[in-house]
Amino acid sequence: MTTAALFILLLLFLLTGMPIAFALGLASVTTILCFSDTSVASMALKLFESQSEHYTLLAIPFFILSSAFLSTGGVANRIINFAIDCIGWIRGGLAMASVLACMIFAAVSGSSPATVAAVGSIVIAGMVKAGYPEKMAAGVITNAGTLGILIPPSIVMLVYAAATEVSAARLFMAGFLPGLMMGTMLIIVIYIVARVKKLPAQPWVGFGGIVRSGFDAGWGLMLIVIVLGSIYGGIASPTEAAAVSAVYAFLIAIFVYRDMGPLKGVAWMEEGESWGGAIIRNLRVTVMALPGSVTHPDVRRVMMDASKVSIMLLFIIGNAMLFAHVLTSERIPHHLAAMIVGWGLPTWGFLIVVNLLLLMAGNFMEPSAIILIMAPILFPIALKMGIDPIHLGVIMVVNMEIGMITPPVGLNLFVTSGITGHNITWVIKAALPWLMILLVFLMLITYIPQISLFLPEYIDHLKGY
Repeated sequence: MTTAALFILLLLFLLTGMPIAFALGLASVTTILCFSDTSVASMALKLFESQSEHYTLLAIPFFILSSAFLSTGGVANRIINFAIDCIGWIRGGLAMASVLACMIFAAVSGSSPATVAAVGSIVIAGMVKAGYPEKMAAGVITNAGTLGILIPPSIVMLVYAAATEVSAARLFMAGFLPGLMMGTMLIIVIYIVARVKKLPAQPWVGFGGIVRSGFDAGWGLMLIVIVLGSIYGGIASPTEAAAVSAVYAFLIAIFVYRDMGPLKGVAWMEEGESWGGAIIRNLRVTVMALPGSVTHPDVRRVMMDASKVSIMLLFIIGNAMLFAHVLTSERIPHHLAAMIVGWGLPTWGFLIVVNLLLLMAGNFMEPSAIILIMAPILFPIALKMGIDPIHLGVIMVVNMEIGMITPPVGLNLFVTSGITGHNITWVIKAALPWLMILLVFLMLITYIPQISLFLPEYIDHLKGY
């Protein structure tokens, strides 16, 4: 009775157009008040615990802030130029470079919509200008942008780690190889399409050009080393690495690249200036800019935008954890686990059910909310069937990737629509052919666990675990 009431209320609230956070919270509160013996005081306690006891969730606002500085500070533009210089000279190379740029930016942002916005706003127009069909350009970026939640650091992986209490660091390791694999699959298909459609190639800039663009993008690329290196090396937790990444992104956007803030437009070296004079002048202007750097309008705007996104996401997470609290207090996951195990489904059959459930949910809900609702239900069943919880996490994240590009709530579709100026229907048609690659990739990830588990198991072996 309680289970039916909980899910029926949630569905009814969503059908009325109520925001997902309010629907989750109101369904939970109504169920506790009317159909459950659970203490009402536990609701307030759970809302407090959801933000205070899950240390891993603190990484989310830091990664969002880091991504905001990188997107606004011109890092994305430099990463794109580096990717184009690396593989743009191949036929179809501009589209391939766009995928590579998405992979690199995903490794510093942790967000799929941010990856689409940062890379797509630059490369879609560039591809059309170079002679690529606009639908192909939009479809490639919409799909490649989903790598933002698969290649670590990933906000969705942090949510799964908080919901199931598995290691966020091991999840990040597990997402690395699948992310590279998916990007490679997209690049291979692009190359085949480019050969068939005779798409153009960019001029070869030489190894010197690659070195120059790599050096120009080096400060942004170094963030990947700092974040992932510190996590994989056991130097810092994901939350600590996220805090460092936010500070680092602020420093390079304001004081190194100078694309925003009080030093915007100040050249590192002026015409006719000596090296010594340039060093002294830059030290002086940097010291003078320090007091006003945090309060500068550019910085305030970025921090305000990041705060809005963080508050929205954490509010969804808080209400989703309240929903999960009702599930666990009523032992709904345990009853479902016993029922499904009693069906005698083989492991491969259970994984088909998991994928179908997640793909359907991805059409209507935000990824973090889906993870927090479904993980407590699927996690105990997966453990009873011998499925590694890290492998299950990667499967769920890949399903969430597909949900980002399926209507009516696919966030990447709306971002691409805003960039191109076309309606959602046009973007869906553009993204649909490339979606097939993600579905094939999902099958590979689901039934070949070692794609996900090889790297964390190998690193555990090196550490002697």
